[in-house]
Amino acid sequence: MKSKTLGRTGIEVSTVGLGAGFVGMAGLEVGPEIVKSAVEAGCTLVDTAPLYGDSELTIGQAFKQYPQLRDKCTVTTKAGRFKGGTDHSFDGILRSVETSQERLGIEQFQIIYIHDAMGVPMKDVMSKDGTVGALRKLQDEGIVRYIGSAANDPETNAPYIETGEFDVAVVPDAWSLLNQTALERILPAAEKHNVGIVCATPLETGLLATGPSQIPQGARRNFSPECIAHVGKIEALCNQYDIPLLAVSLQWCSRHPQVATAIPGAKTPDEAIANAKAGEIEIPDAFWNDLAPLVRHWEHVVQL
Repeated sequence: MKSKTLGRTGIEVSTVGLGAGFVGMAGLEVGPEIVKSAVEAGCTLVDTAPLYGDSELTIGQAFKQYPQLRDKCTVTTKAGRFKGGTDHSFDGILRSVETSQERLGIEQFQIIYIHDAMGVPMKDVMSKDGTVGALRKLQDEGIVRYIGSAANDPETNAPYIETGEFDVAVVPDAWSLLNQTALERILPAAEKHNVGIVCATPLETGLLATGPSQIPQGARRNFSPECIAHVGKIEALCNQYDIPLLAVSLQWCSRHPQVATAIPGAKTPDEAIANAKAGEIEIPDAFWNDLAPLVRHWEHVVQL
């Protein structure tokens, strides 16, 4: 699979990684197999968080069962939000990272993100006695190499990226064939400060993976009929070129210079492999030229 440099970190990552939000839900039998399948198929970035249930524990178990995986991937995690609550305080961040070390079996992290700081005053997060202060302490101690911002709300993520204090950002709900919110503030700030962007939720709950005909009814309710019909036009173009929609949806994300990788989730080993393989498919320039007029921002991808 192709790789790109993750902003100013200099870390090389595969252009398709693994978002491990579903890994913990799969259980300790299937979960480690998802991780193994993704990494062995070429994914070199695995992103997790305490919020994702047993995800960290499951990744740690995968490393115990398959120790060869450790040297093949970079595992990133987050601090500040967990199942049942939030704690972005100085001590809370230190406790969170210590717990993640134990669960994952990792002593030194390449990247730790502040997670969903919505509702926390920015001055408290950025304070030397707050969230960033704790992460800087961990950097000084050699436990964390780079720090990042991760927030489900683009309006929360953008101001932190604009400070230039963060090396990396996980950006959900802001960069896909249907959503280009990141163009407003996130990507300009990332370019200015050379912040590496990791694109989360690139497949819009599966619509951009399967196309309109196969999307589950429950997920279908999240999109307007006009949006679904528009994806049908994109899928028709893919069919003309005999290129899977999944490959187009994932590879489009990292075509922006500042976006290094997309991290779709996977509920099964087969899904993890399919995502990775989608990153390897060669797509000609002619296709991207024909696709360009079909890439548009839907103000409300999800029906309100």
